[in-house]
Amino acid sequence: MLLQIENIITADDTATLLSRLREAQWDDGRVTAGYQSAQAKRNTQVAEDDPIARALGDALVERLLANPTFFAAALPLRIYPPLFNRYEGGQAFGMHVDNAIRYDRRHTPPLAVRTDLSATLFLNDPESYDGGELIVEDTYGTHAIKLPAGHMVLYPGSSLHRVAPVTRGARTACFFWVQSMVPDAMRRRLLFDMDLSIQELASKGADAGAVLRLTGVYHNLLREWSIT
Repeated sequence: MLLQIENIITADDTATLLSRLREAQWDDGRVTAGYQSAQAKRNTQVAEDDPIARALGDALVERLLANPTFFAAALPLRIYPPLFNRYEGGQAFGMHVDNAIRYDRRHTPPLAVRTDLSATLFLNDPESYDGGELIVEDTYGTHAIKLPAGHMVLYPGSSLHRVAPVTRGARTACFFWVQSMVPDAMRRRLLFDMDLSIQELASKGADAGAVLRLTGVYHNLLREWSIT
């Protein structure tokens, strides 16, 4: 499932975040890439242990967990600490697939995070730069994604994807991975659709008993399919 989620953060939040990132330590983005990905990756990235990035990432995780659409779609068990990158001057990231496991080194020993879902939160207005589309390939074709600042795209970590060259301006984004309580993508999609349907039925004043029974089915399926 490829899902766009609007307004994860506000315009004011985005401006504050970009201002703080200017004070952070920026490194060659290849430091966090696997061997194959490093051959295709050309960007800069805030160091994972930079205190500014950690504080901003922690605040973003709080926003994510409070967002009902994100939570319903991802059913997060673990979120890899958000990272920040920038593309400019023709920089790009060629076609690649994300590593299946990332290690969160804030923990001792490092905590393994299975990358069921990948996410990109756009931080610049799309009019401020040319290129920089996130291009994702899935069974339904090729999707070019370039969203307003503060909007996010969530997509399968198993997808082939790339970032098109940025030919004008700069593209700054936050990216991270999610290990879901429900690792199977089809089951996760069914639960998401059911959750949305329950919310819609409740908002339209559907029979309370029927909504309650459907909610029970949702939670029993989540109980059956989740791994925690």
